[in-house]
Amino acid sequence: MSSLHGFGLGIVSENAQGAVLDTFYPLPVAQVSGELANVLAGVSGRLDAAQLGELSKALESVGDSAGAELSTQLGSADCGVVATPLVENTPPDSLEEAYLKLQLISHRLMKPHQTNLGGLFGLLPNVAWTDQGPVDLRELPQRQLDARLKGAVLEVSSVDKFPKMTNYVVPAGVRIAHTARVRLGAYLGEGTTVMHEGFINFNAGTEGPGMIEGRISAGVWVGEGSDLGGGCSTMGTLSGGGDIVISVGKECLIGANAGLGIPLGDRCTIEAGLFVTAGTKVNVLDERGDTIETVSARTLSGRSDLLFRRHSSTGAVQCLTNKSAIELNEMLHANS
Repeated sequence: MSSLHGFGLGIVSENAQGAVLDTFYPLPVAQVSGELANVLAGVSGRLDAAQLGELSKALESVGDSAGAELSTQLGSADCGVVATPLVENTPPDSLEEAYLKLQLISHRLMKPHQTNLGGLFGLLPNVAWTDQGPVDLRELPQRQLDARLKGAVLEVSSVDKFPKMTNYVVPAGVRIAHTARVRLGAYLGEGTTVMHEGFINFNAGTEGPGMIEGRISAGVWVGEGSDLGGGCSTMGTLSGGGDIVISVGKECLIGANAGLGIPLGDRCTIEAGLFVTAGTKVNVLDERGDTIETVSARTLSGRSDLLFRRHSSTGAVQCLTNKSAIELNEMLHANS
């Protein structure tokens, strides 16, 4: 039997020369196998009304009534309709594939890092995102003039490679105070609240529930029950994290205006205003407040039940833990 990494039927937006600017997939699917994969095998590229009608019948025959209904609806579209299969988990080689992968994440069908996004930036054009959809920047002045001649205004919300997620999908059970601050390709688990200054990049997100008042950079994953305070930052793969995947465990708190440059375990806290990077020198304290050892913060990556703070007088970064001194020493040197 056939299998697919993903599949989507989408509506494309184009510029005046016919180049695709974006693709909207109302009902993408991931990890397709069995009879459905057999039906979708070989379905690719632009589809006309007749082809969509045949596809609708085939999908109905294998019990995919939702896919059949979508195919029928798309048959009446006034713009181009495309079928996009992802045969394997390889880097996208077209804009349509790139948009499908981003929407699979935002639909919660794949988590960040589960689909290969290599070369993504080279595929996405920089466009004007307007209340009339994406507009080629070279065509924007004329489109603005056309609107003004009709007594209207073409509202340009951003100029970027990535649109906001909510123009493509709004996951169930979330609150987003400022939708422009959540990019397509973000994953928002149920119970996630993103306040006005919160930001979530593509290929990043939250398991939920959680309160996001800070920035989740590209590639960063935040575990269940964790909160990011106002103005805090997480160092992503595009902002200094490099190949290290920064993550936040369950039930963690990153204080206001704090920062994170290492993976955190569960139930960790970083005090307000403290930025912990891999090279930060940390005095590790025992239960009496005595320094056991001074280490680079990277040594504590992934460890649970840690509190990072600054000494009130010296400003030295300290780490407290519930572990005893002996257990902590064993933890620090387990891999030495």
